[in-house]
Amino acid sequence: MIVNTSAARPVKVDIWSDIACPWCFVGKRRFERAVASWAGDVEVEFHSFELAPDTPVDFEGSEVDFLAHHKGMDPAQVEQMLGQMTELAAAEGLAYDFEALRHTKTLLAHQALHFAKDHGLQAELKERLLSAYFEQGRHVGRVDELVELGAEVGLDAGALRAALESAQYADAVEADIAQARAYGITGVPFFVFDGRLGVSGAQDSKVFEQVLQRAADEAEEASA
Repeated sequence: MIVNTSAARPVKVDIWSDIACPWCFVGKRRFERAVASWAGDVEVEFHSFELAPDTPVDFEGSEVDFLAHHKGMDPAQVEQMLGQMTELAAAEGLAYDFEALRHTKTLLAHQALHFAKDHGLQAELKERLLSAYFEQGRHVGRVDELVELGAEVGLDAGALRAALESAQYADAVEADIAQARAYGITGVPFFVFDGRLGVSGAQDSKVFEQVLQRAADEAEEASA
C-alpha cells in the first residue's frame, strides 16, 4: 500500500498493469511521485492484466525477436523503439536492460501478486517483479524464480510455492481480467480512482495529482 498521511478518507486507486509492460513501470514511478506530492491519503491495489497471454513461458529469442513477431514490426524499428524506451525509463530513474530481458508469460507472476496482496506485501512484490524483469533479466515466469523473489520481499517461500503450484489464485487473476474487460480496458497501465475516474497510460505526475484531488473533492461533496 502507498500511503500519504492526512485526516481525510483515502482515495482508492485500482491499477491494472502487466509485469511485461515497460510503460507500467514508468507509470508506477510517475504515479508514486504524484502521491508523494499530493496532500492526501492514497490506498493502492494492483490488478492483473496480460498484454500477450499467448506468450510461452520459455520464449526462445530476444525481446526484439518477440516484438518483431508479435507486432509484425521490422527488427530495426523495434531496436529503435526499445532504445527510446530505455532513455525514457532512465529519466524516471529506471535502468531497463532489454538485451538481458527474458520474455515470458506473466500469468504466474500475477498469481504471486494476489498471494502477496493477501499477505500485505503486494506493493513490495510488484516493485520487485518489475525491477527483476526489466532491469535484471530474471525469469519471472517460473515458480522457482517467483518464490525466490517473493522471499526477498518477506513472503513465506513454502506457502508461495504451494499457492503457485496449486494455481490457488488463478480465479482471482481471471476476475481481474474480466473486470478490465467490463471497464473497457484494452491497454495498460490503467488507473481507476474511487471506482469512478479512469486514467489511461503513464501520464505525467501532475495529471495524477489533479485526478487525486478531483476524486477527493467529489468524495467530500458526496458526503457533505
